[in-house]
Amino acid sequence: MPHVYSPLQDKYPEAGIDMPLRELLRLDVALSDNVAADILLRLVGGPRTVSAYIAALGISGFHLRDNEAILHRDLSAQYRNWFEPAGAVQLLRRISDKSPLTPEHTDLLLGWMTSDLRTKRLEGDLPIGTRVAHKSGTSDVDHGVAHATNDIGLIPLPDGRRIAMAVFVTDSTADEATRERVIARIARAAYDASLQSTSSAASKPH
Repeated sequence: MPHVYSPLQDKYPEAGIDMPLRELLRLDVALSDNVAADILLRLVGGPRTVSAYIAALGISGFHLRDNEAILHRDLSAQYRNWFEPAGAVQLLRRISDKSPLTPEHTDLLLGWMTSDLRTKRLEGDLPIGTRVAHKSGTSDVDHGVAHATNDIGLIPLPDGRRIAMAVFVTDSTADEATRERVIARIARAAYDASLQSTSSAASKPH
């Protein structure tokens, strides 16, 4: 596909290779590889199959109709493929609290979501050492409008709990640094509020 982010395609522009499913999954989750995502979508049966599976988990607000190839050809297609923030939080909570995957595969997924490099979105303003299991999403910028600057993730707290959070910045004319700073400030506010609620609960007489 032309003009897409894909380390896989960059490394093998002529295709014609065999690659383990595990590596395709890693490329998709950890690196947001567009070509790997489309290969995986085709292997599982397409958008309808994925949508049916997400619905079967009890997750609402998920709408998938097109693959990355279509999204990169048709600018308007991104507005018919979306995930409500509340639904994204539902999915994160399901993975964290009652994963539909095996323990081994859950750990694998969360490991791919946890980058060794600190990002500027959900992690951007959190205490040093806070490692967020997250998945970001970024659209192209067309005529000064950034259609999507997103990050969803599980933010660990010192007491072992995790905050499930989804922040989606849509159709913004702000620059990337500002959009990412907004996401980081929201995450820090939620983090601080969670610590304060824990402290208040602990100080009350029992």
